[in-house]
Amino acid sequence: MDIELGRAKRARRAYSFDDIAVVPSRRTRNPADVSTAWSIDAFHFDTPIIGAPMDSVMSPSSAVRLGELGGLGVLDLEGLWTRYDDPEPLLADIGDLPGRSAISRLQELYSEPIKPELVRDRLAEIRAAGVTVAGALTPQRTQELYETVVAAGVDLFVIRGTTVSAEHVSTVAEPLNLKKFIYDLDVPVIVGGASTYTAALHLMRTGAAGVLVGFGGGAASTTRATLGIHAPMATAVADVAGARRDYLDESGGRYVHVIADGGVGTAGDIVKAIAMGADAVMLGVALSRATDAPGRGYHWGDEAHHAKLPRGRRVKVDQVGTLEEVLYGPAQVADGTANLIGALKKSMATTGYSDLKEFQRVEVVLAPYTGK
Repeated sequence: MDIELGRAKRARRAYSFDDIAVVPSRRTRNPADVSTAWSIDAFHFDTPIIGAPMDSVMSPSSAVRLGELGGLGVLDLEGLWTRYDDPEPLLADIGDLPGRSAISRLQELYSEPIKPELVRDRLAEIRAAGVTVAGALTPQRTQELYETVVAAGVDLFVIRGTTVSAEHVSTVAEPLNLKKFIYDLDVPVIVGGASTYTAALHLMRTGAAGVLVGFGGGAASTTRATLGIHAPMATAVADVAGARRDYLDESGGRYVHVIADGGVGTAGDIVKAIAMGADAVMLGVALSRATDAPGRGYHWGDEAHHAKLPRGRRVKVDQVGTLEEVLYGPAQVADGTANLIGALKKSMATTGYSDLKEFQRVEVVLAPYTGK
């Protein structure tokens, strides 16, 4: 229902994950009988967890480790790993940067040109480990680098930006035609972000295998403060899930996966994202809390080092355990930041559902979180 904001403007009410809660049903299950398995195209995963393409979250080694643990790691192909032969000292230095100087130093570090041979070598390193290989580019870099990425043998190609549309209008550069681009590729493409029914439906019509929901924002993003853009995630996921349902009918049975990307910082957020219709979640800050994450206790995204208009920041995060402990425990904290899969299974079992597709039908209520 629209709400009148004044004589000249109306708006639809939207809700974040904090505004909702799942409701137990008449049946409960043993968590050992619950499956969190997820598949996209020909690729199967034990968990619906995707590591966000951020240098503080995914390195080649952490992408391999996440793959070994049943998830999907996506490497940022415009990050430090494709700009420098050895970015480890730089990653260590980023945590030592004081206050405001962090942004200017990040801008300096990320001004180094991307080296196609490093794109090839980093993806080859992941492939050699025997896990699913995924890499991400922004729409602005896709035309320039996609041939290198595909030639390197990527399994899943991610096109990720603050907001990605099927139709980008530009008077200064030839825009990326997503429909033609995806049609011509031999690998499945995940694309986003989108946060409305219409935008998501258009992306699904390009042939994408999955759509990222949100604007890539989260703990390290200042997009709302800088651009005034924000996507309350509970409503956004439900809207895009509605587009998936309608596109399934329109296309005669083609299923496009909905992936929540942004605002998913705790196990409870993962539970709510799937309850609202997501098939999987892309995690940034949640995985940056691992002691073996490349950010070493800090987290930042692409928006933080934009050359002219930074829309992010470097944030300190509390480290809660290894990547394996973050996903599977044992948890030493009780705030939903560790044993994410154990919490998801417990919630599914408590509400009586045995797999993720069933759990998308769980009842939810509006129940704004008070912190208690």
